[in-house]
Amino acid sequence: MVRSAGAIFARLPVIVTQVKDTISVGPLQLPKPALMGVLNVTPDSFSDGGRFDTLDRAVAAAENMAAQGADLIDVGGESTRPGAEPVDTDEELERVVPVVEALRARLALPVSVDTSNPTVMREALAAGAQLVNDVRALSRPGALEAVAETDAAVCLMHMRGTPLTMQANPDYAEVVDEVAAFLAQAVQRCEAAGIDRSRIMVDPGFGFGKTLQHNLTLLARLPELESLGCPVLVGLSRKSMFGQLLDRAVDERLAGTLAAGQLALDAGAHVLRVHDVAEHHDMRQVWRSVRRLQIQSTKKGRPGIADQGEPG
Repeated sequence: MVRSAGAIFARLPVIVTQVKDTISVGPLQLPKPALMGVLNVTPDSFSDGGRFDTLDRAVAAAENMAAQGADLIDVGGESTRPGAEPVDTDEELERVVPVVEALRARLALPVSVDTSNPTVMREALAAGAQLVNDVRALSRPGALEAVAETDAAVCLMHMRGTPLTMQANPDYAEVVDEVAAFLAQAVQRCEAAGIDRSRIMVDPGFGFGKTLQHNLTLLARLPELESLGCPVLVGLSRKSMFGQLLDRAVDERLAGTLAAGQLALDAGAHVLRVHDVAEHHDMRQVWRSVRRLQIQSTKKGRPGIADQGEPG
């Protein structure tokens, strides 16, 4: 006996999560989902270190990402790859601030600064950055105050240890619960310092003090972070987890990155932080088109798919 498609789909789990038109985080209004283009102005980042180490190259790269569909540009002047050494404040300022100033003058897109240094935060925000993306979740002395005294948005990331030590045998009793608890505490610290929850995004920190199994578990259970009440940013681009899983070099990890990015969108991620903007833009367009049809099917009464809103 051949069963109808409706009968088959009725037996499947709900697969559509809430999809809104926009994300509001502090002063930022972004499409949902949004693409954050990575602009590392460093000599030693794991994927693109040294490629954009002059102002002209950095601006050209950002303009290219904007043309490819990026919704904001994330400027970083200190590598946070495993084993990376800290950078002097003056050197980080010299790398970051002129780029932020130039991008704000040349692009209509918002700019974020990828830093844990309170001095760099202040100078970059004064230069026009609207988001602080901090892998240390504003834990350094003065970081909370640097953000609280502005109206900027902030992204709080989970990391076990420091970039120099984080991959030295990371261990968790329950990785999702511990990451969620850390981020909840970080959000509470921000609120106590005067940073409203409406200004906060969270990032589970894929690859930052996690094994391959930890990363896969976080991705599989990403919807559990919705309980934090903040938009979720996901940084999976070219990570070593794909090298381990697929035996691929850094420049051969695009397929794995795109597959994981789509899974993250299915799980409710609000922002993808990416190196390959054009390819992620195409993936996002396909995802939006299919998601729209899924929602329309629900509105026509077909079972098995939740009616949760319209895609951006």
